[in-house]
Amino acid sequence: MLAASSRKHTARGPAWERPGARPSVPTQKRVNCHSYIVTRFLHALAVLLCCCATAFAAPAYEPQPYVHVQHPSWARNATLYQINTRQFTPEGTLRAAEAQLPRLKHLGVDILWLMPIHPIGEVNRKGSLGSPYAVRDYRAVNPELGTLADLKHFVAAAHALNLHVILDWVGNHTAWDNVLVQSHADWYDRDAQGHFRPTPWYDWDDIIDLDYSKPGLRRYMTQALLYWVRETGIDGYRVDAAGLSPLDFWEQAARELRAIKPVFLLAEWESRDLHARAFDATYAWTWWDAMKLIAEGRADATSLYPYYAWNRKFYPRDAYRMLYTSNHDKNAWEGTEHETFGAAVNAVTVLSFISEGLPLIYNGQEAGNRKRLAFFERDPIAWKEAPEADLYRRLIALKKRSTALWNGADGAVMEPVANSAPKQVFSFVRGNAKDKVAAVFNLSDKPVDVVLKGPHHAGRYLDFDNGGAEVLLQDGTALTLPAWGYRVFVQ
Repeated sequence: MLAASSRKHTARGPAWERPGARPSVPTQKRVNCHSYIVTRFLHALAVLLCCCATAFAAPAYEPQPYVHVQHPSWARNATLYQINTRQFTPEGTLRAAEAQLPRLKHLGVDILWLMPIHPIGEVNRKGSLGSPYAVRDYRAVNPELGTLADLKHFVAAAHALNLHVILDWVGNHTAWDNVLVQSHADWYDRDAQGHFRPTPWYDWDDIIDLDYSKPGLRRYMTQALLYWVRETGIDGYRVDAAGLSPLDFWEQAARELRAIKPVFLLAEWESRDLHARAFDATYAWTWWDAMKLIAEGRADATSLYPYYAWNRKFYPRDAYRMLYTSNHDKNAWEGTEHETFGAAVNAVTVLSFISEGLPLIYNGQEAGNRKRLAFFERDPIAWKEAPEADLYRRLIALKKRSTALWNGADGAVMEPVANSAPKQVFSFVRGNAKDKVAAVFNLSDKPVDVVLKGPHHAGRYLDFDNGGAEVLLQDGTALTLPAWGYRVFVQ
């Protein structure tokens, strides 16, 4: 019996365990109850998670900031000054340049941009001294300029005067004999035949391109950037040809740099995307191009409208756009600001400080330098007292004093002021709750009588020139401006 009973049980099992058997009613209720509890729990958990996500996420349809870069506080009303160390003094050294720091402090500039300080390549060198942008070693100082100790001393002396120092960084390419050519030849771009190659389409045959698809190169470059900040205390970089290297590299490098200290990063490029998570400032190439056409009589004042319209609508408010009348490239290859802008040079200079933008002075402009500085040879600036120095001092002081003229979102937007001669006259106002500046520029080679229209500029001002006389501006105010003349009014 036991055996038969066992066979029966073993063969068939309990009724509720047999395949296809329907559970008894009590078991079904237990299963349904368990399923109901689990379902309710999961629903409650989903609701809770949704509420938490809503609590911490931005409200639906709220605009999000495009610029995530936190600008250093010392850059918000800053003026840049570029130093071509080779030509800056008769000695052409960092120590000699350091002796000029008190003069630069008196001028009023804030951020000193040193052109590349690294040793220069000898293979395929241009001229007898070569281009500073053909770097042979990213972790060394060009002995022609001085030593690492000299650079540290320069930075410390600048900081003592509340000046900040940024280095020129050449990350897109190196000299043919850079130390990396021997140690990491695989980090370089190649042509179809497998040879090193300069940047395509440019006359840069003294350099060869790097390949940023290599993680090792990215790490090396980032560590080199960090090295100079940690070792010398510099305050950031001006990046040469920034757009020719991948944006994601610069965003990563910027994060690591800003983890050390607040740094200022200037990109030699004109692109909105660079402002989001990498660079504080970019070049306003199109502004310079438009001003050149106007000064040459090939365009009128309205040709500035596209630049300022794009600056207002396409670029974010907290993007710094660098305005300039000259720099090392323009001076060497296209001519001095006097060659480029002629009789319009003062008007263009003033506009670069008064309109939205971060102004730049290239060394020697304050001395009225009239020569193109040689790029591959020694060619020291001839320093002298010049009226340009006083104009720059006054413009820099005004920019510091008037919050309406500060950089990015810290300053006021430009509001167009309508006038009776729009093809000749460019007029606008920048104002906030504290300060207001109105400006009128005759961007033509002929005198003009102009009437200002509308309410934006109305109010009592002090004339930036003419001894600071009080002036009342209102709808219908008439002004007479000489050729390339300007008026700036300050509240």
